Amino acid sequence: MDDNRFYADYLIETPLDPVQVAEVMAGEQSCGTFVRVQGETEQLRERARAVVVSVEELGSVATPSLPNAWQQRQNMQGPWRRAKVRISFPIDNVGANLPTLAATVAGNLFDLGEVTGMRLLSLSLPEHYRRQFDMPRHGIAGTRKLTGVAQAPLLGTIIKPNVGLSAVETGELVTQLCEAGVDFIKDDEVCANPVHAPLEERVREVMKRVRAYQDKSGRRVMVAFNITDELDAMRRHADLVEREGGSCIMVGLNWCGFSALQSLRRSSGLAIHGHRNGFGMMSRQPVLGMSFPAYQSLWRLSGVDHLHVHGLDGKFSEFNDEVVQSARDCLTPMAPGDEVMPVFSSGQWAGTVPATFAAVNSTDVIFLSGGGILAHPDGASAGVASLRQAWEAARDGVSLQERARQSPELQRALDFFGPRLK
Repeated sequence: MDDNRFYADYLIETPLDPVQVAEVMAGEQSCGTFVRVQGETEQLRERARAVVVSVEELGSVATPSLPNAWQQRQNMQGPWRRAKVRISFPIDNVGANLPTLAATVAGNLFDLGEVTGMRLLSLSLPEHYRRQFDMPRHGIAGTRKLTGVAQAPLLGTIIKPNVGLSAVETGELVTQLCEAGVDFIKDDEVCANPVHAPLEERVREVMKRVRAYQDKSGRRVMVAFNITDELDAMRRHADLVEREGGSCIMVGLNWCGFSALQSLRRSSGLAIHGHRNGFGMMSRQPVLGMSFPAYQSLWRLSGVDHLHVHGLDGKFSEFNDEVVQSARDCLTPMAPGDEVMPVFSSGQWAGTVPATFAAVNSTDVIFLSGGGILAHPDGASAGVASLRQAWEAARDGVSLQERARQSPELQRALDFFGPRLK
């Protein structure tokens, strides 16, 4: 890999020669356009043009995946050929500019007339280039230090109902969850600053309860307050969380944008919990949008500490192998020390723990369980205990059924949730 260039991998679909289309892509996203123009000298092209590294054909389909007016005007016919394309870009074209990096590797490529499918698969960045962007302030090691959880997964849950609770009601629920033994509590992504529970009131009420619990138990519970908003409001609310003794803020990444996250990272010392809600609109069409390896690469450059990956056998549309790969991507460094903590959620309970641990071979995760804790028939404390017992069994290579013989909370979870989720 040339240290002066970064690389992007794509899946394309086109009725044209994929090699020709790859050259169009490289020109469109660097110094070229559909015709040679004045000033586009050979010397300039040598310095600034993106270069097609490889094209691998993958077969064809009989019908186009996406409508295309340009191809209709050209009366183009199939078959529509699919290919993997790798393109390298000069770092000097972009510099340490995250929005422009995103515009370069994605941007107008999705609108090209030559394609009926375009998906950004992954990015490869030289380490020295990656270090020009923001690193996680806390990441895995810092999150463990903030919570006092040295080796086990961070077990947590989400404030439910999603919206509707007052600030006081939210505080009362947080007290219950702290007493139940969770390590981590987060707001829902649609509850930020509602009229019935203004964020300022909610932060004060919740942190009052968290501090009281810490004084009594010595345990530090991390709360991810959803501060998603315009940048000035996010900075103001982050400052409030820090003054109240909090350690974490949550942001809906897709709706705030790269620049806002970078500015927030630089102005706040809190851990940033990155929620990817809306990612499905980028990823569910197999030949359109962006795969998680590319998505997480870009957002990691903004300095987030945690990233959501959904969960195994969860309520959302992703296949388990996609969830697993997403978690592995988060745990794989782009540069030493920049790993982010993957966050599992969506229908998680004790029964999904063995497959999760086997897939990622790590306890460096935040494992969020709503119903698996709050709907346990013996109460929230038993729900948390069942999760701990399941993770201990997975770590020790023991089946859940065997561990459940000495763990009544786990046995009750298996008996209660198991039949409902088959």
